[in-house]
Amino acid sequence: MSPVRPHGEFVALSESVRVLERGDKRYYIVGTAHVSEQSVTDVNNVIDEVQPDSVCVELCEARFTALTDENRWKKLDIFKVIREGKMLFLLANLAIGAYQRRIGADLGVKPGAEMLAGVERAREIDAHLTLADRDIHVTLKRTWANLGFWQKIKLLSAILGGVFGTEKVEAEDIEQLKEQVHLNEMMKEFAEAMPGVKEPLIDERDQYLMSSIEEAPGNTIVAVVGAAHVAGMVRHFGQPVDRDKLDVIPPPSGWTRLLKWIVPLVILGAFTYGYLEHGGRTFEDMLTAWILPNSIVAAVLTAVALARPLSIVTAFVCSPITSLNPLLPSGVVVGLVEAWLRKPTVEDAERINEDAQSIGGVYKNRFTRVLLVAVMSTLGSALGAWVGLGWVLMLVGQ
Repeated sequence: MSPVRPHGEFVALSESVRVLERGDKRYYIVGTAHVSEQSVTDVNNVIDEVQPDSVCVELCEARFTALTDENRWKKLDIFKVIREGKMLFLLANLAIGAYQRRIGADLGVKPGAEMLAGVERAREIDAHLTLADRDIHVTLKRTWANLGFWQKIKLLSAILGGVFGTEKVEAEDIEQLKEQVHLNEMMKEFAEAMPGVKEPLIDERDQYLMSSIEEAPGNTIVAVVGAAHVAGMVRHFGQPVDRDKLDVIPPPSGWTRLLKWIVPLVILGAFTYGYLEHGGRTFEDMLTAWILPNSIVAAVLTAVALARPLSIVTAFVCSPITSLNPLLPSGVVVGLVEAWLRKPTVEDAERINEDAQSIGGVYKNRFTRVLLVAVMSTLGSALGAWVGLGWVLMLVGQ
């Protein structure tokens, strides 16, 4: 990139920096990698050189707290997480964070160090700090709502594969990923493999970030964002964006809401039909066909998570009942029992980041073990319900 002259001074910018101008305002978009020492250097150099009025970072309030508050895990209420059904989202967050920390450990860089550099330098020069990104929980929920069942399975498999994979990543590989030619190819492959993920995770945030950055106060603005967002942000520069619309969590579709009640209604209808038309024997067979797979599959998957015996028994007993009530997942009941029995401590919470980087660590840490038990119980109950439904319908058709 050729040198530019903000405020009449000569500045040599890194190739990772894009300069955008509109009226009296000039924006320096620093494309970074979240585990790159060079990105930290780029951020510090640009801020030192241009002395911006505002520094914008690709963080929301939740991610900002996660980066800056070392005691955040101590404040997390495991019972609240389970009651609100956030076990899977929290585990996914932990998995992604563990993957970044593993790469960062190999490269000697703390994940998000370039964002922290932007935050710290903004404070040092008394620049306005803008948290420019959309709330991470909104992004995750919009992404999840955008996926079908098999796409969700594919996404979770990809996350787990990244966390527990053994492939080493070199610093050169990270720096190459910041180059536009590599980014274009990567984004193309990403769009083909997971179009439902790319739209809310990348495309929507390109718009959100650019809009937030354009509203930052002052005439000289430095923005620190992931390199994958830069091209999309440039395309949306100067275009009106309705951020409120992008902040909306879409409600479940009518079909999705209906599907939750189809299984209970079909099962209850089949029980009634079997009792009225074929007598008590068929009703008993249907009851067995519903209860056995529900109880066994839920208990087995709960046991795979190495739950306490009482939690396994709870899964066995409650799964056939909770499967008929979409408002009360089995995992919530089992998770609360496991949390009460296992009693995660503050020490467990403090070790989450470290323990989440390996399967053994997830099982060893009482906090993550409770989350795993709750998720596996939910999955087991859902699978058992579908097996039971098929068995019951087979009996009806005889």
